[in-house]
Amino acid sequence: MIQLNRFALAAAALIAAAASAYAASAVTEITLPGTLVYPESITSTSDGTLIVGSLGHGNVMRIAPGKALAEEWIAPGTGGLNQVLGVFADEKGKTLWVCSNNLEQKGEATSVKAFDLKSGAIKGTYPLPGQGPLCNDIAVAADGTAYVTDTVQGSVVMLKPGGKNLEIAAKDPLLAGADGLAFGEPAILYLNCVTTNKLLRVDLGPDGKAKSVTELKLSRPVDRPDGMRAIGKNRLLMAENSGKMDLVTFEGPGFQNAVIKTIKEGLESTPGVTATRGMAWIVEGKLNYRNDVALKGKDPGKFRMFAVPLPKE
Repeated sequence: MIQLNRFALAAAALIAAAASAYAASAVTEITLPGTLVYPESITSTSDGTLIVGSLGHGNVMRIAPGKALAEEWIAPGTGGLNQVLGVFADEKGKTLWVCSNNLEQKGEATSVKAFDLKSGAIKGTYPLPGQGPLCNDIAVAADGTAYVTDTVQGSVVMLKPGGKNLEIAAKDPLLAGADGLAFGEPAILYLNCVTTNKLLRVDLGPDGKAKSVTELKLSRPVDRPDGMRAIGKNRLLMAENSGKMDLVTFEGPGFQNAVIKTIKEGLESTPGVTATRGMAWIVEGKLNYRNDVALKGKDPGKFRMFAVPLPKE
């Protein structure tokens, strides 16, 4: 009996040591391969796979669960893929949604594209309506309707399951600079505006279109808010291009108060976030090296992603 207990204790110690080593070796930083990558958006799946869209290369990269190596998954030009901004993995619909933009007036028109989430094969292309649109980011409703922000036109467009064309879901002066978006509840879409530093709530009607657009009160000012991801009911991750990753929750009458808590900071030009397997990830896009006249032509260096444990509710 004593020997058995000693054996059990030894086995338990080995298991604990292995678990400790696994926890210690968990990947919390990834350097993306290549130069001038300019990642603008990241997304993930429940098994821990990370997916990165590259504005600079016009491709989509994928990082296997627990690994630190990003490999090209969807090559430039696949299905007419152009310069990539938003990426969003819809596991229920088995679709990777990608914002493909014709920023240099070359190739296919600006559109949101659907790729098979397993194979990466193109499934559909849906051009954004209007003149000079900018497809920025995507969120998908529980019924499979895809919502897409058009930053230039200050609108949200949508594609219903089985639909052939995008249609306007929301158009309002408050939507100027519309960028990141995420669902808080089935009929509540939260959205931020990168040029006006606003956070909005869009209440949707039975037809999927906006009934109202409300500007929310912020617990502190934000600086160029960008990608957002839902991490629970009325609980979001949000990137600020000032180098911060925030946890955003909502409270007060009508949930009109947005409480913003920074959980990672000190990074460089951070446009995208995602969460998977208990970790919150943020990416350095360094788009300031493309947009700032004083930095154009200078070497932006390496492009990295960082993770921190996702705060519990």
